[in-house]
Amino acid sequence: MVLPNGAGIAYQDEILGDRDSRGVLWDRATTNPGRGTPRFARIHVHRQRRAMRKLLCQVCAGPADHNHDGTLWLIPNRTRHWPHWPEGMFVAEPPICIPCAHTATRTCPALRAEGHLIIRAREHPIHGVDGTHYREGPRSPVPVTSEPVAFDNPAIRWTLASKLVRTLHHCTVVADC
Repeated sequence: MVLPNGAGIAYQDEILGDRDSRGVLWDRATTNPGRGTPRFARIHVHRQRRAMRKLLCQVCAGPADHNHDGTLWLIPNRTRHWPHWPEGMFVAEPPICIPCAHTATRTCPALRAEGHLIIRAREHPIHGVDGTHYREGPRSPVPVTSEPVAFDNPAIRWTLASKLVRTLHHCTVVADC
């Protein structure tokens, strides 16, 4: 629903856990730890957010690999879409540990199809969120687009967040981990 005075969006039955400490509205998801099978293309909202906040491995949820060159990231190859790739790139994929990087490159269909690169980033501040942006509609909010939005952008009040986003800086492409 649209908040009074067009101040953004909300759930009609909103509860305390629907927003984070910054007031961002998050997509809802059920949790069943240890159950089910991996759905590679569908990122679990709560797990992704926790892994990004705490720099945990996107696969095993243990600590991501970190050394003097930075934190390890396994990401789809987007070199053709980003002129200074990976410097300054927004990422929604959490970092990774070395054992899981080997496993993921063999088992993830998207990484095999699209290609991937392993990088280390010495700096990786949290930028904002990615999710569905809405605008006011005649009866209810209308989805418009999905793209990263910074925490200080007023559009965040109209975003249903599904991923926490970091920005990568001082990057080094790693030949092999």
